[in-house]
Amino acid sequence: MEFAPRRILDNALDAVGNTPLIRLDKIAAEHGLKCNLLGKLEFVSAGGSVKDRIAKAMVLAAEKEGKLIPGKSVVIEPTSGNTGIGLAMACAIKGYSVVITMPKKMSLEKEALLRALGAQVIRTPDEEPWDSPRSHIGVACKLQREIEHGIILDQYRNINNPLAHEYTTGPEIIASVVSTPSTRTRPSSMKVDAFVAGAGTGGTVTGVSRALKKTHNADCIVVGIDPIGSILALPNSLNIDGEGKPYVVEGIGYDFIPDVLSRDVPDVNHWVKTSDEDAFKAVQALMRKEGLLVGGSSGSALSGALAWFETEQGRKVAGTEGLNVVVLLPDGIRNYMSKEWFLKNAFQTEHSDLATRITGILAQEEIVPVQKANL
Repeated sequence: MEFAPRRILDNALDAVGNTPLIRLDKIAAEHGLKCNLLGKLEFVSAGGSVKDRIAKAMVLAAEKEGKLIPGKSVVIEPTSGNTGIGLAMACAIKGYSVVITMPKKMSLEKEALLRALGAQVIRTPDEEPWDSPRSHIGVACKLQREIEHGIILDQYRNINNPLAHEYTTGPEIIASVVSTPSTRTRPSSMKVDAFVAGAGTGGTVTGVSRALKKTHNADCIVVGIDPIGSILALPNSLNIDGEGKPYVVEGIGYDFIPDVLSRDVPDVNHWVKTSDEDAFKAVQALMRKEGLLVGGSSGSALSGALAWFETEQGRKVAGTEGLNVVVLLPDGIRNYMSKEWFLKNAFQTEHSDLATRITGILAQEEIVPVQKANL
């Protein structure tokens, strides 16, 4: 077997990013898509999510700017969890203390991982608006004021958030597409023709869009995915139905517009609202059809892409052989294995001939001794 040797890495930060782009052929065939449906698989990054990229970028930039003092600085960050995990990983390597504030709805697995990496974790009420002093953002600001050498790197406003994706995620996607030859059986435009990603802070969709449109394909269609209950989508009329409604999916959507999110048409051409139900069905499809153990927001991205394929613009792309549509899959199921939606998906019984056959075999009265069985 041939393989490309990789040099020994200095630490886990060198294993951030450089994630694979994978064909989602079975899902594409099921939905009658002629285009190439491709998933950018971020859970194989060192810390387990796309947020590793911005955590690394923000810490390195703060060090370069002299904002982090070895042995003194305390990094404080309000987060849905994945940015916190990335920061806790980076700070464990660099030697900084970490305090993470996180709403209660976020998974127990995320808190456990954060604590395993040495972070202090404070949970905040889900119902508090972002500008409340009791929200995860408000509590982080209070701690920053009171803790000596405390610093909030602030993923919501830090320019290194979208820049991390403009300089790494986007170029990786481009490199994967242009380095894969077009063949008779697998035609390719050799371009990224559409990109689909969920929006939380918005750094991913903004940064990748700029990389694609500035240096690769100015006509690339960028689709932003926003959960029902959030207010990030444009036009604002999309947000009226269900505004403020709680949603289960973690890591995307907000009740305010982060500074790093560009909702301008040059950056995001189209928005799609998604439901928890559709997201979790899409997760199940990614697991059972493509073997990808992804998290809930990956389901949001895929279900949003499939909804966009039903629009006039999307149908043209879906029906054209060789066009490349990239869906960003932000994290893995590791963070959600105790969640009710995952357990329901995992243990949901589907009728199959094999299941019926197994039931019949085990119901037989004859018991064959193990030593006589054909093993």
